Formats: sequence, C-alpha cells, structure tokens
Amino acid sequence: MALLKVKFNQKKRVKLAQGLWLMNWFSVFAGILVFSMGLFLKIELRKRSEVMDNSESHFVPNSLILMGILSCAFNGFAGKICYDSLDPAKFAKWKPLLKPYLALCFFFNILIFFVALICFLMRGSLESTLAQGLKNGMKFYRDTDTPGRCFMKKTIDMLQIEFKCCGNSGFKDWFEIQWISNRYLDFSSKEVKDRIKSNVDGRYLVDGVPFSCCNPSSPRPCIQYQVTNNSAHYSYDYQTEELNLWRRGCREALLQYYSSMMSSMGAVVLLVWLFEMSVMVGLRLLHTSLESIANPEDPECESEGWVLENSLKDTLKSALESLKKIGKFNQVEADAEGAEGEEGGKTPAITTVS
Repeated sequence: MALLKVKFNQKKRVKLAQGLWLMNWFSVFAGILVFSMGLFLKIELRKRSEVMDNSESHFVPNSLILMGILSCAFNGFAGKICYDSLDPAKFAKWKPLLKPYLALCFFFNILIFFVALICFLMRGSLESTLAQGLKNGMKFYRDTDTPGRCFMKKTIDMLQIEFKCCGNSGFKDWFEIQWISNRYLDFSSKEVKDRIKSNVDGRYLVDGVPFSCCNPSSPRPCIQYQVTNNSAHYSYDYQTEELNLWRRGCREALLQYYSSMMSSMGAVVLLVWLFEMSVMVGLRLLHTSLESIANPEDPECESEGWVLENSLKDTLKSALESLKKIGKFNQVEADAEGAEGEEGGKTPAITTVS
C-alpha cells in the first residue's frame, strides 16, 4: 500500500505546482538567511580567535554557509521544475532527472538536520577551546613588547570590559600568572626581589588583577591590588564582601554568548529543515501524480500521487535487499578476478622428447 496516496485532477496538479513554486522561492530566501547566519557567526568567532585554541569552532559557521549555498541552488532548481511542470512538453525533459534529484534532496535534508543538531551540541567543544585559548592569552598579557603578542593585552582588556568578566574562570586566575611586564618592575626594590625569589619559576606574582576587571558600577574605588589582604583596606573582607571586580569568568561569559547564538541559529535551521521536508514531499507528490497520468494526451484526466510507492516497511525491506544484491555481486566479481589471477600465475609443464 502506497504511503500518503492522494488523488489529483488537473486543477489540483496546477495548484500544487504553483504552491511548490512559491514555496521553493521562500526556501531560497531561507537559504540566504542560513548563509547570512553562518557568515555572521564566523565573523563573531574571528573577532576573538586570539582567545580560542583551535579552529574546530568554525565547523558550525562553515556548515551553515555551505547549507545556505546548497539550499539556494537546490530550491532554485526545484522552482524551475515546478514552473515547467505546468507545461507537459517542458516537463518531459525533467522526468529522467527527478528521481536522482529527489534522492539528493533527501540526503540534503539529512545534512540540514545534522547541522541543526550540531548547533545545539557544540557547547562542550567550544568550552574546552575557550578554556585553553583564554589560558594562553592571559599568559601573553604582559608581552607588550613581543612582536605577534603586543596586541594581546588590548584584546584581553577589551574582552573583560565588553563581557563584564575577569580571568578564565574567575578573578583569582590572575594570581597564578605574571601579568605585569618586567619593564615596569623595579628590580632594585626589596619587595620585587622577595616576590621573584619566593616563586619557583622566578615570576612576579601578586594578588592583583588588571584594571579591566574593575566594575565601574561599584560605589567603592576599585580594589585592584592586594585583593586578598583584608588589612590593606579599610572595612574590607574579600571573603564576605561583594568585590568591585567582575565575578564571572570570561570563559563562562563567552560560552553563554556563543551558545545562545548557536542555539537560536539551530532553532532557525530546524524550521528551515521542516520547510524543506514539506517542499520535498510536495515535489514527490507532483512527480508521481504527473507520471501516473493514464492518458498523457488528456491532461484533464485524474491521477494518483504518493510519497512512497509501497509502505515504509516494504520500502526499507526492498532497499536492504538491493544493498545485499550489490554486495553479493561485488563479492562474485572479486572471487572471479582472484580465480583468474591464480590461473594466470600457473606455468604449464613442458615435456621435452628426445
């Protein structure tokens, strides 16, 4: 029994073709939207590529860009088919191409669904990328005189100001690295010497943070240095008092920013996928309804359209059988080639009669 079997007359076929033509052009605009979202996400990721450890995060925008281009191409082609289906003479040239085209549409829709899922599932990979990238970026914060790294201080400061964050996972991350350049340290000072000697790696570590960690909304002047020293500040307890530094780490802030963006894009791609699926089903109904016309010379006659000629179970069964036949055929060919090789390898015995 055919799946989604529908009876059509000439009027219904024309309405279906016209409706599909319109839907395909809507799908072209949807493809442009998907392409634009991928381009926007790629630009946003490139803005902060200095604090990202690898290029894996670009898989999502690249996929969106590719799906957008393919969507425009597929739906533009399908729109032409639907327009020509109104004229039997023009539609005749598309008949041999429709089955392969519908098969390509099926795999294309699988890819769209996969890309939509990836938009929701990339959070874990993005988190590890940001964690390592921010860690490396903070290490190079002090290298304002090193070529290739002199921009890192500005990048980190602008990032912390824009996203209202501090450090990788929190402000205490700055305590574990030397973020003050040696050129601004007085090595004749006893305090500087003692701090450097007290560290195994010979680094100048302080319980302080860069100015960009300060919260300008706080009524109290920013406590940027000696953050954990309660006696250094009047009426201050760093463990209980609300600090005038940003509490949130930049990894969490960036992860939330990009995750919400990709989730929204994933929801849009899912809607596009549903629309593409409905277009594909409609195109299949149009194709089968035109092919099943009993008398091509009489366009007014009724016909039947369907999505699958047999039930879903029977279709899957026949597909598996076809795959098995192809596998057996390849095995027979391989065995035959092996037998020919063995026969060719044998050298006939020659008897010499004297």
